[in-house]
This record gives sequence, C-alpha cells and structure tokens, in this order.
Amino acid sequence: MRIISGKHRGTKLYTLEGEATRPTLDRVKEPLFSILNFDLPKAAVLDLFAGSGALGLEAISRGADEVVLCDNSTKSIHIIEQNVDKLQERLKSKILQKDFQAALELLNQEEKKFDIVFLDPPYKTDFALKATRLIAQYDLLKEDGIIVVETDRKEDLETSIRALNIFEIYDERKYGRVKLIFMKQKR
Repeated sequence: MRIISGKHRGTKLYTLEGEATRPTLDRVKEPLFSILNFDLPKAAVLDLFAGSGALGLEAISRGADEVVLCDNSTKSIHIIEQNVDKLQERLKSKILQKDFQAALELLNQEEKKFDIVFLDPPYKTDFALKATRLIAQYDLLKEDGIIVVETDRKEDLETSIRALNIFEIYDERKYGRVKLIFMKQKR
C-alpha cells in the first residue's frame, strides 16, 4: 500500500499484516481521490475507521490541512502512528483510539466540523448507517461537507441512508465488489 499522489507520492505505508482489515485498493483510491480532488486543499478530514490511516494520509498528501484518524484497534493505532511518523505529519494529524460512537461524541464535544468524512467500517456491520446518523445528530459536517462510505454490503445501504432523509446521495461508484457512496446534507 502506498500514497498515490501529492507531496508524499509513492511513499509505502505500513499495513496490518494478517489482520482482519482490508485496505482500500489503489484501483478504488485513485478514482475516489479524483472525485474529491477539488475538495481536498485546506480540508478538515475525518477517517473514522482508519485501519492503517491510508485514506486520511492520502488526503494530507493531496493538500488537506488536518486529519483525524480514528480506530478502535490497538494494532491499527500503532500502524497509524508509524505511518504518520513516516510522513512526518504529526502536526496535521490527530489520532484517536476509540470506537466510532465515542469518537464522534468526543468530536462533538470539541465542536469539530469536517469537510470530508471517510466511513470504511467492517463490511458485515451496520456501523456506516449508525455513524451517518451520529454525524448528522452532532452536526459534524461543514456546510458543503461530504461523507464517503465504502461498502460491499449486498443489502441496500442507499435505501437506509435515503430513509434517514438527512443526506442526499449525489454519486455512487462500483469497483468490483466495492461500492463508494458520496453524500451531502440535504438543503
């Protein structure tokens, strides 16, 4: 796994070998970040189920001002710290070892707002929907903020998101089994 573009282009990242994580593949990351290209400069980014931190660190490489990297796993946090140190991006990175609900509650208490939120939870959970509800409840998105969900759920996650009647899905992309869902708050 590597940083694809920006100031850290080509830098190989540490990964969680043998763990039950699945890093976002380059063939998914490239179009994902092409879509977000104009939203990244100066952005505040939340990588909620960060794993190795690859999505958040790619955002920093492409011009984001700050990233919050959150994961519940001690092993993931160790890898994230190694990757942040390798890129020398401690000043732009905040690392949280918390489950997603506790992390979102803390960010609410800190009155944080984000331009981009990455949700790449374990696939066989309903964490993406729960996190989306909490992001709305805590008002964690800036006015034109974007949530990107990575999923392979066979169930219709889009229908559940639309039923919330808070976010509009403005783009969807499919890459093999992986689906990316892009959404913004309804106006």
